Amino acid sequence: MNRLGCEENLKISKRYREILIASTKLGLTSFGGPTAHLGYFREEYVKKRKWLDDKLYADLVSLCQFLPGPASSQVGIAIGLLRGGIIGAILSWVGFTLPSVLILTLFAFISSSSAFDTEWITGLKIVAVAVVAHALLGMGKSLTPDRQRLTIAILSATLALLIPTAWGQMMIILAAGIAGILLVRHDETPDAIQFPPIGKKSAVTALVLFFLLLLILPILRTVIHSSHIALFDLFYRAGSIVFGGGHVVLPILEREIVPAGLMSAETFLAGYGAAQAVPGPLFTLASYLGQIMDGTSGVLIATVAIFLPSFLLVIGILPFWAIIRTKPVIQTALKGINAAVVGILLAALYDPVFVSAIQDKYDFILAIIAFGLLSYYKIAPWIVVLTVAIAGAAVQIWL
Repeated sequence: MNRLGCEENLKISKRYREILIASTKLGLTSFGGPTAHLGYFREEYVKKRKWLDDKLYADLVSLCQFLPGPASSQVGIAIGLLRGGIIGAILSWVGFTLPSVLILTLFAFISSSSAFDTEWITGLKIVAVAVVAHALLGMGKSLTPDRQRLTIAILSATLALLIPTAWGQMMIILAAGIAGILLVRHDETPDAIQFPPIGKKSAVTALVLFFLLLLILPILRTVIHSSHIALFDLFYRAGSIVFGGGHVVLPILEREIVPAGLMSAETFLAGYGAAQAVPGPLFTLASYLGQIMDGTSGVLIATVAIFLPSFLLVIGILPFWAIIRTKPVIQTALKGINAAVVGILLAALYDPVFVSAIQDKYDFILAIIAFGLLSYYKIAPWIVVLTVAIAGAAVQIWL
């Protein structure tokens, strides 16, 4: 019996090591944003390791695009969950996320010191203009293909500029979901697919905890005056309401951080620009922000808080997804929400990104060049970030 138990433990340990090694490899090499990440994941998990087939992988992708949060990270969490349970999900997330967390934390530490020249900050802010415009172009084509969704996007952009608060954005997303149900045509419902069994008791517990934290944290923040609770609440709410991927976290976090005086718009956008140059999920921008706001403890709190909703939602929704995904009302609500995401990102392109980054014609020229390199020449984002950051610094010194 002991021998069988030892063999089983060795088998489980081996599986955990495989999950960590595979996800760390992806965390070190996955440049190019969430769409590119999903391509890397398929190559590693489906084609090379054969941990799942294309049909199951496609369904995991559709689930994670339905949920708020970083889709590529959630796919990695889901694959780790199916492969090795809760511990497998954690290991998969750690491997994929940790490299960019460490890089951005180091960047935040360096940039906050006097040795870091402001000219580099200028270059990274200009990159942010091009990156957001590039993301907006791609998302607009796929998420606002008809007049109804384009109207939702335009109204959402207008309201986001008129009501520049995190709560205002939450109300815009909610209203867009209702508008989607009322206005957007639903497609033919997809066939259901059965996932490997995951305990429904665990799923319900995760969902209850997700909503409980969303409701209780703002109350605790006002009752208990703790900077750590306030920080956790800020990033947990951001991770809970971000539909459309990592780029949309920009306006939500900016509305919470910059007006409150926690950091300048320039420092915020520099981190966003730097996040484009590292592999892994864009949500690790939270690590940079946490370091600026509260040092090492800020990094840990911000990083865990912004990704925790993804864990809870994947665990909570996965067992029920086969049923949920066939409901037309869910599909049309999500289409309306995705259109609103385009509008919110359009508003963010103007404020804070453009108004903070573009000060003269030279800045605008560099932004146009960066946008062209990303959108039409298909140059890797990290190359564009480094090139334009250097060019921006050179222009500032020259002028």
